[in-house]
Amino acid sequence: MKVLISDNLAPVGAQILRDAGLEVDIKTGLPPEELAKIIPDYQGLVIRSATKVTAAIIEAAINLKVVGRAGIGLDNVDIPTASKHGIVVMNAPDGNSTTAAEHAIAMMAALSRNIPQATSSMKEGKWEKKKFMGRELTGKTLGIVGIGRIGSIVADRAQGLRMKVIAYDPHMPRDLVEKMGVELLSLDEVCRRADFISVHVPMTKDTRHLLSTDAFKMMKKETMLVDCARGGVVDEAALYEALKNGEIAGAALDVFAVEPTTRENCPLLSLDNFICTPHLGASTSEAQENVAVAIAKQMADYLRFGVVSNAVNVPSVSGEVLSRVGPYVKLAEMLGSLHMQIAKGGVEEVNLEYIGDLAEMTTSPITVAFLKGLFTPILQDAVNYVNAPLIARERGIRVVESKTGHSDDFTSLLSIRVKTTDGENVLAGTVFGKSEPRLVRLNTFRLEALPMGAMLFVYNKDVPGVIGQLGVTLGKAGVNISRMTVGREEAHGRNIILLNTDTLISRELLATVRELPNIDDAMVLDLPGM
Repeated sequence: MKVLISDNLAPVGAQILRDAGLEVDIKTGLPPEELAKIIPDYQGLVIRSATKVTAAIIEAAINLKVVGRAGIGLDNVDIPTASKHGIVVMNAPDGNSTTAAEHAIAMMAALSRNIPQATSSMKEGKWEKKKFMGRELTGKTLGIVGIGRIGSIVADRAQGLRMKVIAYDPHMPRDLVEKMGVELLSLDEVCRRADFISVHVPMTKDTRHLLSTDAFKMMKKETMLVDCARGGVVDEAALYEALKNGEIAGAALDVFAVEPTTRENCPLLSLDNFICTPHLGASTSEAQENVAVAIAKQMADYLRFGVVSNAVNVPSVSGEVLSRVGPYVKLAEMLGSLHMQIAKGGVEEVNLEYIGDLAEMTTSPITVAFLKGLFTPILQDAVNYVNAPLIARERGIRVVESKTGHSDDFTSLLSIRVKTTDGENVLAGTVFGKSEPRLVRLNTFRLEALPMGAMLFVYNKDVPGVIGQLGVTLGKAGVNISRMTVGREEAHGRNIILLNTDTLISRELLATVRELPNIDDAMVLDLPGM
């Protein structure tokens, strides 16, 4: 079998593949049309961030079995199309956590001591010792936004520098964070108290521009901001104004909303109190070797023995098991994603009950799929079918499974109760026919909804006219409704409305919907597809 390496990869990766008896070609920098021409010859494709595995490439890849990303991010792979063609997509999510954390610490030190500016000054033949007065890190307060795997490493390193660490993370249990010696606070409080702020969250619809004008106005004038996570989490236009007007003292970015980044598309580069690097967070020889080794071993195991590791679109089970439980695997992932997007507070416990015929099946991949769906909205590509249970354990989440042989309403039913620090939610789902997932219960509401893709979730009073107003509002904004389901709670005079839409609804339109009469709340959902 043949493997194509289409991006720069540490040489050890190619050697591992060859030692496994696979034929390896290294062809980097291929234009899309050239890649499409040669891809039919290969069973495996190794990429990093440069190669775009589009639907057109996948359609041409008639023999492709696996795509492996040497790293975490998979936004350059059309995963739904790959799944439709039976192509496994896997990544190496653990290889560069330390490297990314160390880069954040390095950026913070460079920012506080004006190292890039002083270097540039000396190379111009100047000796401006008084101009570049710095600040110590010792005794300062570091605010970490997102204290997951990388954020926790940053906290540990900062504590070694004798910094006090506080953090914001609505999805991490308080007791787990406090065991790290870190105080868990609201985002507003972190902004007010921190001398330095380091960002470590993925880019999602909820984290886009998480730090913007309001946040910068809360910060002290001495505060310095570091973002080595994902472009777009920090509002670059608002950051430019805050730095220019002296609202905060400085900022260091390794990631940008538009990359490659130039002076033409990023005014921040003109400011003296701003330093940057070109997305170097994972760029160390150690990290590149780690991810190359990991992805090469995973791909060799799959192509030779059919063993699936760190796949983001298929659980690690046999084809026979997957053929039976596959529809429920997808249902579970959808319900996990749904819960994380509607819930408040950090998850403490998950209880999954398998009812009816489902109780007789192999259910472990269904549980894993629910956990993957649960974490994907907050961790994105850093979670997959292999590490989802580990992430649950690391976060102190108790996972309980039970089986009941009889179901009154459905032949098979998956019922899930999730306890959080702020309450609990109950979701239940089933599969109609052979492969049609349905959400049939959400807390006290009974319904029959398709929990898939772009959705609008509305709580409203059970009075006439609400659905009409909602339809007119979305129609005027050019949003097409492909499906609508209403769940009713007669005892309290409330409804929920779940709308499947062709596109995700914008924040501005969502705000308009929330202002409509008799609508109590509304939120946009982005659930996995089929």
